[in-house]
Amino acid sequence: MPERLPGRLFILSGPSGVGKDAAIKRMREQRFSLHFAVTATTRAIREGEVHGVDYLFITPEQFEQMLARDEFLEYANVYGKHYGTPKSQVLPPLASGEDVLLKIDVQGADTVKAKMPQAIRIFLAPPSFHELERRLRERLSESEETLLRRLREAEAEMAHMGEYDYVVYNHSDRLDDAVREIQCVIQRAEENTPA
Repeated sequence: MPERLPGRLFILSGPSGVGKDAAIKRMREQRFSLHFAVTATTRAIREGEVHGVDYLFITPEQFEQMLARDEFLEYANVYGKHYGTPKSQVLPPLASGEDVLLKIDVQGADTVKAKMPQAIRIFLAPPSFHELERRLRERLSESEETLLRRLREAEAEMAHMGEYDYVVYNHSDRLDDAVREIQCVIQRAEENTPA
């Protein structure tokens, strides 16, 4: 039996509210063949979230211990909470030949791409900035100050779209179209992998 090639790393980024979590949830529901890397965070678990599926919810002390042991591929402080990608979520699956999808922000994507240049970056974008603002406002989950900060950060992140290998637009009520496009990117990469 020929030796299996190492898996490929796909990075999914995009501004807050664009639908990254919804796209990943849909791919999981469809049992799309992929290892979905789970990010560790010190923020509180929200209603409907599942530890180990949505995030690895850990204490600030646990995060600091992991940091001291160099267990993160990348990490950041976002709105006063720590987020990090455990190497254990990415490196073992890749080594065993599994493709991995990592959901991280633009800054984290740059860090990972510098360490793993073969990573394929996909930017999930809204059809317009106005549409993104509408989605964030409909969430009704944040103060106006927090919302405005998210919008400023979203604008800064969207300025990096052109640096990505692929841009997929998530139009309202057309999540399945965006998911199909992401899956096509992953399948094309598979077909273009040398034997």
